[in-house]
Amino acid sequence: MNPIGAAVLGCMLGLALGALVVWLVTRRPERSEPILDLAGEEPVVPEGVAEVLGVLRSAAVVVGPHDQVLQYSDPARTMGLVRGSRVSPGELLELVRTVRRDGKIRTIDLEVKRGSGPAALYLSIRVAPLAEELILILAEDKTVARRVEETRRDFVANVSHELKTPIGAILLLSEAVEDAADDPEAVRKFAGRMGVESRRLTDLVAQIIDLSRLQADSPLLQAEEIDVDQVLADAVDRCRVDAERRQVSLTVAGTRGCRVLGNTRQLTTAVGNLVENAIIYSDPGARVAVAAHVNAEVDDDYVEITVSDNGIGIAPSEVQRIFERFYRVDYARSRANGGTGLGLSIVKHVAAAHGGDVDVWSQPGQGSTFTLRIPAHLHRGPETTPQTDDHRQPDQEIAL
Repeated sequence: MNPIGAAVLGCMLGLALGALVVWLVTRRPERSEPILDLAGEEPVVPEGVAEVLGVLRSAAVVVGPHDQVLQYSDPARTMGLVRGSRVSPGELLELVRTVRRDGKIRTIDLEVKRGSGPAALYLSIRVAPLAEELILILAEDKTVARRVEETRRDFVANVSHELKTPIGAILLLSEAVEDAADDPEAVRKFAGRMGVESRRLTDLVAQIIDLSRLQADSPLLQAEEIDVDQVLADAVDRCRVDAERRQVSLTVAGTRGCRVLGNTRQLTTAVGNLVENAIIYSDPGARVAVAAHVNAEVDDDYVEITVSDNGIGIAPSEVQRIFERFYRVDYARSRANGGTGLGLSIVKHVAAAHGGDVDVWSQPGQGSTFTLRIPAHLHRGPETTPQTDDHRQPDQEIAL
C-alpha cells in the first residue's frame, strides 16, 4: 500500500473510533434517585394485613417506602387521613418519615380540619413500623369524648355560676335579718326573700340531679308501655296551681289511647317542663293547650305531644338556643318566676333518650308551640275521641 492510501485509511479508522467513543459516552445512563413506577411492581403488604384492617375499629393506613398509600380502611379516608395516594395532613406525613428513619413507635394527638368550617376531628394517632420500609398508621376518633369533656367543663362552670346567685342572696339576706333584729317588719320581708331564694336553690339542685340521671339512664333498656293520656293528665295537674295563680287556663285535648315505650316518670317530667314554661311566659288570661296525636310516616309512626300557648313568643334569633343549658329567653322574667334554665334541656334529653326529638314554632307576640315526637307503640289502636278538662263536646275544636 502506498503512503497516501495508508494515510487515508488511518484517517477513516480514526474518525470511526472517535464516533464510537462519542456514542458510548452519550448513551451512558445518568445516576439518579430511585423512582417508584406505580404501574410496575409495588412493595408487598404482609399476608393477612388487609383482613385485620377490615375488622379494626381504628382507622388504619399502610404506607409504602416512598410515602405512597398501599392499603387503608374506609374510616381513614372519612377522617381525611388519605388524599389520593398520599397521607394527609403534612404533620402526619412527617411523622411517618421519622418513624421510617429510626424505627421507633410514636403516638400523637392531632386536630384534623374538614372543609372551611370550624368543625374538626380530634384524633389519637399511633405510627409504627410494619415490615421492610412499610409503616402502619392507626387512628382513634376522640371527637365525641373531647366534646363531652368540653360540655362537662362548661356545665360545671355554669352550675357554679348559677349556684352562686341564690347562695349569695341567702347570705346577704341573713346578714340583713341579723341587722334588722329590732324591726319585725323588715325581718319578715327579708325572711320571705330568703324563702324564695331557698326554693330557687332547691329547684336548681333537683333539676341538676334529674339531668344527671337522664344522662346515665337509658329508658329503652327497661322500657314500659306508657299511657300518654295519663302522662298529659299528670303533667297538667303538676302545674295547675301555678296556672290558677297566674290566671292561665289549661286545656287537654287530642287523640286518646296513644301509647309509647319508655319511662313514664321521664316523659311526665318533660311534658310538665313544657307546660310550666308555657305558663311562665304567658300573661294573665292566656291559654295553654296540651294535646297528643299519632303522626303516621313512611318509616314509622310517632306520637306527637304538643304544648301551645298564646304568650310572649320567642324571637327567631333565640329559637335555636332555647334548648341550651341555663339559657333563658327573658332572664329577668324567668328568675322572677323561679326558672332555672334547665327545663328545656331536660326535655331535649328525654326526647333523644326515647328515640325522638323536640322542636318549636314561635312568633313574638303570637305564642309558641313545642312538639315532642316519640315513636309510637301500636299494641292497641288509639281512639279518635278528643278529651278535654273543661267539659267541651268531643267534636268541638279548641282555639288558642
